[in-house]
Amino acid sequence: MYPLIVAAVVVFLVLLTLWRTVKIVPQARAGVVERLGRYSRTLSPGLTLVVPFVDRIRDMIDLREQVVSFAPQPVITEDNLVVSIDSVIYFQVTDPKSATYEIANYIQAIEQLTVTTLRNVIGGLALEKTLTSRDEINAQLRGVLDEATGKWGIRVNRVELKAIDPPASIQDSMEKQMRADREKRATILQAEGEKQSAILTAEGEKQAAILRAQGQRESTILAAEGQAKAIGTVFQAIHDGKPDPQLLAYQYLQMLPQIAQGESNKIWIVPTEFQQALGRIGGVLGGGSDDESKSS
Repeated sequence: MYPLIVAAVVVFLVLLTLWRTVKIVPQARAGVVERLGRYSRTLSPGLTLVVPFVDRIRDMIDLREQVVSFAPQPVITEDNLVVSIDSVIYFQVTDPKSATYEIANYIQAIEQLTVTTLRNVIGGLALEKTLTSRDEINAQLRGVLDEATGKWGIRVNRVELKAIDPPASIQDSMEKQMRADREKRATILQAEGEKQSAILTAEGEKQAAILRAQGQRESTILAAEGQAKAIGTVFQAIHDGKPDPQLLAYQYLQMLPQIAQGESNKIWIVPTEFQQALGRIGGVLGGGSDDESKSS
């Protein structure tokens, strides 16, 4: 019975020794080994051996990029307005030894450093600048955090501001301003449209008036040319016929009734040549009557 107990104890001690000696470090992890309470070495991923009961693995450090979201923090802007800002930090442990011994809790340290830096950066910006300068704020935060956490064995890869929430009264004022700006732009666009419409209408009317005037001018020119040709033809015919003054006077007498039909014809102009021709016609007519009386 006694030998069995001793054998069982020996087997237990052997298994315990093996368990304390053989260690498996997962991928993307690093183990910090202390020997008798002092830093000894850092274990890389894979199977490794340590001295049992002498070496102790302090921590398993995650070497992957980590994401930490911090609770909204009240921050005062340069124009004394309190805004609530949510931030997200992307960081990665590059030195497990420094992350273990240089800082007690690097997550909490990063959070407090982010809040402090954020207040310093936002404190120098007005609200409008804060709302429109996220990239600039992110770059400043990343620069300060990466410099401060470098001695902790941590690299800050990226800083993002999830939300910047001004007070409710400021949000209401901003909404009213944006609504007024939209209405202003809509009014301006409508006025521009009406202006362009009026300009196009005026241009159309101008072109139409020009075209009408050109049409009337061409019509008048054609009519004048037709009248000129008609007068030329009549004149040529008269010239070819070689009329005497008696014939012209006779034609004038035939046209007198038509001239008298106009309401505005108050004065008749009788050329001297026609008066002489009329006298000759009268003389001829009178002479003919005398001859008749003499013959009778």
